[in-house]
Amino acid sequence: MTTADFLHEATARGFVFQCTDTEGLESALKSGVVSGYIGFDCTADSLHVGHMLPLMMLRLLQRHGHRPIPLLGGGTTKIGDPSFREEARQLLTTEQIEINKAGIRRNIEKLMQFGDGPTDAAMPDNAEWLDKLSYIELLREVGVHFSVNRMLGFDSVKSRLEREQGLTFLEFNYSILQSYDFRELNRRYGVTLQMGGSDQWGNIVSGIDLVRRTDSKTVFGLTTPLLATASGAKMGKTAKGAVWLSAERLPVFDYWQFWRNTEDADVGRFLKLFTDLPLPEIARLEALGGAEINEAKKILANEATALIHGAAAAADAAETARRQFEEGTGGDVPRVGIAASELAEGGIAVFRLLALAGLVASNAEARRLIRGGGARLDDAPVKDEGLVVPEAALRAGVRVSSGRKHHRLVQID
Repeated sequence: MTTADFLHEATARGFVFQCTDTEGLESALKSGVVSGYIGFDCTADSLHVGHMLPLMMLRLLQRHGHRPIPLLGGGTTKIGDPSFREEARQLLTTEQIEINKAGIRRNIEKLMQFGDGPTDAAMPDNAEWLDKLSYIELLREVGVHFSVNRMLGFDSVKSRLEREQGLTFLEFNYSILQSYDFRELNRRYGVTLQMGGSDQWGNIVSGIDLVRRTDSKTVFGLTTPLLATASGAKMGKTAKGAVWLSAERLPVFDYWQFWRNTEDADVGRFLKLFTDLPLPEIARLEALGGAEINEAKKILANEATALIHGAAAAADAAETARRQFEEGTGGDVPRVGIAASELAEGGIAVFRLLALAGLVASNAEARRLIRGGGARLDDAPVKDEGLVVPEAALRAGVRVSSGRKHHRLVQID
């Protein structure tokens, strides 16, 4: 790989949505090492699968001989990014932000090589400079370069203003602080590229403009597409909630199983985005049809899990799944096969699944079990009796339970 190949491979893998200056960025990539950054606010003590797209972008940047800069948002977390959110984020204490930073740092360190070399990653915290800012100084030096009219035109801002919740002045400052980060990273680390999701376009462009106006330097922006599954679901969300990267938040087996449950139509796309497999190998796997696509899903699960939890943990999860879902063992849990004809609207309601599994005598009894708190899906309590278990999960196999002692592994035959 050469440094100039980054943009080509990023595009081929589906990472690129918009670029502020493609020709200029290509020229910079060919000229030497480019330092590129993506910010991660510290709103929880772990990142989740939704963060894997930007993380893999930084990983790819380093693989092509450039320098990734994952920026911890210790400062901006105190404000909260309003982009396309329906309401303001809950303000966290300084102590909680510190705890969250430590957990996020552990997630990121697994995916990049850190050190003092020219292409080794660095992980600064924007609290280093944002916490020291004087408000009057910020207004005079930086605020003068921001047009409120332009900021009101950002899609991320307009979407909030159109809702009844509105937008607080606290959140309105977020774009200014993110722009300040870009300039500070350019000055301290020579960063010339900011990357992020397409919802960050307005903030990124504002940062580029600030660097140009105050420092007379040319820098670049690159955004990734907002990701959804083929069925339109938000990437990284399941019936049990977010798919966390930390094993303390989500067992490794459940993380592996999330990738194993990928919809058929998403397998090739997710192999490109969330693994390091070569593109020709991915093309071969993507072409598999019928039952063979399940082998590609297992490879996806193994590769994606190994990146975060290590190859040994991924192999253990794969073996556990093989025992449970292919041999019908794994704690002597009985396996129940159901007909595809039972599917309705892309899946099966969980109350119906309990009945089909033979754990209850009727749908009505299943509803009562759920209301009483006695039903579980993959060991997570079921709180919504109308929850639909998707077809992809049923083809891979799900575990349903009545109480603590009665379990079934249910899978479409």
